Amino acid sequence: MLLVECLMMIVATMVPNLLMGIITGAGIQGMMILSAGFFRLPDDLAPVFWKYPMYHVSFHKYALQGLYKNEFHGLMFPEYEGGPKVNGDMLLKDLLQVEMGYSKWVDLGIIFGMVLVYRVILFCIIKTTEKVKPIIRAILFSAT
Repeated sequence: MLLVECLMMIVATMVPNLLMGIITGAGIQGMMILSAGFFRLPDDLAPVFWKYPMYHVSFHKYALQGLYKNEFHGLMFPEYEGGPKVNGDMLLKDLLQVEMGYSKWVDLGIIFGMVLVYRVILFCIIKTTEKVKPIIRAILFSAT
């Protein structure tokens, strides 16, 4: 919730209209959700735009993988119709394509780190706007 709030505040500082801000923020959220692993598995994403910038920047990826690790890590599922027992870690790696090199707590730490980065970006945008807006107004009024 903090990340969505930070992202929408960043969008609100850069977009002049309320309706444009809502549309832009929803579009950014939609693109992040599309590349996070909700609809397509990570190996099925196109590598140029969706996999490398969007998949790794999307905070939904870390939330989803942390949720999967919390629910399935260490579980053993009973055998089904005479098949072998299914390990939860195997399910995470093979079926859901979750990155198992780090724990769910690292995913949570990445999310909190993203909150801090978004807040710093918001602060920089606000300070830049405070300094640049009077200069732009002075140029516009001197031209008329």
